[in-house]
Amino acid sequence: MSKISQARIIGIDVSRDWLDIHCLPEGKRARLPNKVEGHEQVAQLALELDALVCFEATGGQEWRLWSTLDIAGIATRQLPPAQIKAFAASRGTRAKTDRIDAELIARFMMFRPDAGRVLPHEKLRLLRALTSKRGQLVETRKRLLAQIKAHGKLGSADMFDAMDAELEDLLDRQIAELEVRIEQAMASNDELATTAGILRSVPGIGPVTSTMLIAEMPELGQLSGEQAAALVGLAPIAHDSGVMRGKRAIGGGRRQLRHVMFQAALVASHHNPVLKIFADRLRAAGKPHKVVITAVARKLVTIANALCKSRLKWTNQAA
Repeated sequence: MSKISQARIIGIDVSRDWLDIHCLPEGKRARLPNKVEGHEQVAQLALELDALVCFEATGGQEWRLWSTLDIAGIATRQLPPAQIKAFAASRGTRAKTDRIDAELIARFMMFRPDAGRVLPHEKLRLLRALTSKRGQLVETRKRLLAQIKAHGKLGSADMFDAMDAELEDLLDRQIAELEVRIEQAMASNDELATTAGILRSVPGIGPVTSTMLIAEMPELGQLSGEQAAALVGLAPIAHDSGVMRGKRAIGGGRRQLRHVMFQAALVASHHNPVLKIFADRLRAAGKPHKVVITAVARKLVTIANALCKSRLKWTNQAA
């Protein structure tokens, strides 16, 4: 989260096959293959220019490049696509090509030198890969169960009973296998195991939530409570103009983590002795269910951040 010091920026639009490059302030452009040789050429260029390299999060297509640059000791930043899109809109940029995107990424980094995040440690990258795959399988199982329910309503469930049962059993076994691997990864590192113990001491934060917090939010414990809530996308955004006061809403942040925090908040609002009182007070004030759960989720994130900062486990006074 620290500001950049380099005078030169290399913005890269990463696709499956290509790396489109734009260098600032020179305006130099290039296209390199998204392969080992292309990654090495980017590293060489960045070292020659003493430049920071930045790119959007692309769902994993940037990870090999990112790792190569990190090994070479080059400063890098991964930027949220939503922020780049908003920056393009603010500039009136409607056209979209890989070359234009690369320039936008570089100019955004110049405009917002505090934006983006650095490459997580290898142990966190492994943990994130495991949690991401588990999330995909859980979502697949959820869709399968919805389809089974739909077949039942249509009277066609008998046609697919054996097939659906086999697929559900396979997903259950694969999810269980991933959960074992996640626990092994956590237990194999003293720092991760300690952090997991701190997080799981909070009523409402279980194994899945604690693992997601560690994997998706490596900044935890290094931020203010407001910054932590904003990173998850749980900070209320104002919509005011003149005397008009609009309805606050949440948005942005790390979507997968936010969804997990909502599930944790449902549990905490009934079983966490401090947060249950907080939730009951909001309900008594007539707040809608979604508002209550969002507020509890925000409290959970700020508590988790404070405990990781102090390296202390939960007490009823932690809130």
